[in-house]
Amino acid sequence: MRWLPAIYVAAVLVLEPVTPVQWPVSFLLIALPVVAAFAHSPAVVAGITIFAVTFEGVLAGTPCCAGRSVGYLWERHYVAVYVSTALVGALGTILAAHRTRRERTLATVRSVAETAQRVLLRPVPHRLGPVIVESLYLSAAAEARIGGDLFEAVPTSHGVRLLIGDVRGKGLFAVETAATMLGAFREAAHEEPDLAGVARRIERSMNRRAAQLPGSDMEERFVTAVFAEIPDREPVVRIVNCGHPPPLLIGRDGVTELDPTDPAPLINLGGLLGDEYHIDVESFHPGDQLLLYTDGVTETRDRTGAFYPLTERIRSWAALPPRELLDHLHQDLLAYSDARLDDDTAALAAYRLPEETRDC
Repeated sequence: MRWLPAIYVAAVLVLEPVTPVQWPVSFLLIALPVVAAFAHSPAVVAGITIFAVTFEGVLAGTPCCAGRSVGYLWERHYVAVYVSTALVGALGTILAAHRTRRERTLATVRSVAETAQRVLLRPVPHRLGPVIVESLYLSAAAEARIGGDLFEAVPTSHGVRLLIGDVRGKGLFAVETAATMLGAFREAAHEEPDLAGVARRIERSMNRRAAQLPGSDMEERFVTAVFAEIPDREPVVRIVNCGHPPPLLIGRDGVTELDPTDPAPLINLGGLLGDEYHIDVESFHPGDQLLLYTDGVTETRDRTGAFYPLTERIRSWAALPPRELLDHLHQDLLAYSDARLDDDTAALAAYRLPEETRDC
């Protein structure tokens, strides 16, 4: 875009000598200041306006350069062009100033959003005891870079506890809900003896927050979530699924969807549906990997509208370590959707280290 004004002038120079005198292409230079306003500062646009008026006069008044036998420097149509270019230049300068202010504002908003994201979705530790954990987060709100998906990994005396969730709604509405839930989880993960207790504790926190808000604001903020616990010394993973897409277990038997035997109610719906949270226990041996993800992954669509077949796609690169697995998933989602991700996307990969590598 910064080179567009020069390209525009070059095109005019190519066309002007071969154009009949009654069709002076130099009149096209009227648009030059607006072309410059797309990428340059107000001062540069003002300078380009002066250049455009001067250059129009050169083309009009120099027969040898304009391909004519006589100059038209002060011919009334050309004088009108000079005036028009100056007026368009003034408008282009204003446009450039407005664009520059918007860019500065957007840069500030992005900086604030990125800071908020680092506080809300702080990077998970790479190594938590016998478990390697990696995360992926992609926001559909590209300008804000923060959305309603959430995740966390916490080392506790009960093992590594993981959370991934998806808030109903978008924008600040979803961010505030995610913050409430993450704050509750970071406390409950250490204090509750089992995952059912963690889920109940978070349910109570969300209900208290709902009671503080006017109307039904918080009551309508439902969250699907998966809680997982990987004990340090048992080859199992314990899971509570609250209406969320089932995790994938990547192990010696291939890729398996861990569907809940008794799905729990969505978070913030316990008051309506009850707060019974069933814990599923699955084998999770050294070398196995657990993938938690939000529906932004499985609801990604291709050109034909077909959903992303996560289980099928991941089988061909399931042997990758966690970071490479998530990076590959990211690139595959972009390729599948032609870089059009319409929903927030989050994923956590947890890998249980083999016994012989835990002290490395």
